Amino acid sequence: MSNALDAVIEIFTWVGLGGGLLLAFAAVFLFLADGTWLPARAVVEHVEGGRVVRWFDDDGGVNEAPLSAHDDAKVGAADMTDIFYRRGSAHRMRLTKSSPLVRFVSLLAAGVLSLGTIAFVISIVLLFARG
Repeated sequence: MSNALDAVIEIFTWVGLGGGLLLAFAAVFLFLADGTWLPARAVVEHVEGGRVVRWFDDDGGVNEAPLSAHDDAKVGAADMTDIFYRRGSAHRMRLTKSSPLVRFVSLLAAGVLSLGTIAFVISIVLLFARG
């Protein structure tokens, strides 16, 4: 029984620490690839195809982006909303500062690393408990 338990703990340790590190590197890569997003106050307007938001960027230019169905539901009936636009890229905006994909991969990496760390600690405790 103890050999099987040791094997399971060993697998969780290696998979947790190795997989967690790979996911952490992927999260850093995705964070860097996501770019810089700056806050802005946008005006919500109705057009023929739906609703759009318009805002001024940091260079003084006017940008416009259509609201997706999900963003439109989040904005609701408001005339103005806080958005984040991507620096150096025209007509790209989102309602959150960080990317949901980056947030998901970061949390997944933290969870898998935690699993590996807990398994490692358990293996050390069992090693000393057995003498």
